[in-house]
Amino acid sequence: MTKTDDFSAMMKDMMGAFPVDTKAMEDAFKTTATLSEKLSSVALEAAKKSTELSASWTKDTLAKMADMSKAKAEPADYAKALSDFASAQAEIAAENANNFAEIAKKVQMDTVELLMAAGKDFSQDASAAVKKATDDVAANAKKATAATKAK
Repeated sequence: MTKTDDFSAMMKDMMGAFPVDTKAMEDAFKTTATLSEKLSSVALEAAKKSTELSASWTKDTLAKMADMSKAKAEPADYAKALSDFASAQAEIAAENANNFAEIAKKVQMDTVELLMAAGKDFSQDASAAVKKATDDVAANAKKATAATKAK
């Protein structure tokens, strides 16, 4: 029985030598939650701008289709209306493709910036946690060595 009690005490001491730093875990969670919030904000802003651009493009297309579908006096006027519509659509498509590319570029830049900042935060949190854990283990090792020498 005595050996079991000693083993239990030894296990308790050993587990106590590796304490869990809940503060570091809380800081990591907060950093992750903040990063998620910022990334969500970037995605939602891009979705909003993309939706506005798509709606505007659709509205412009429908307006031009209304002009094209009006009755014409001469058959040649139908060909001209169709040609004008196709030219306008090609121009609008190029412009809107460029606008979508700008939205995507901004999302990419914002995301990289956020991830770099988060990486720095995570690195600092991890360094602090490792330093604290190392200090705690060293202090507990000194206590264990002192306790062993005292016996």
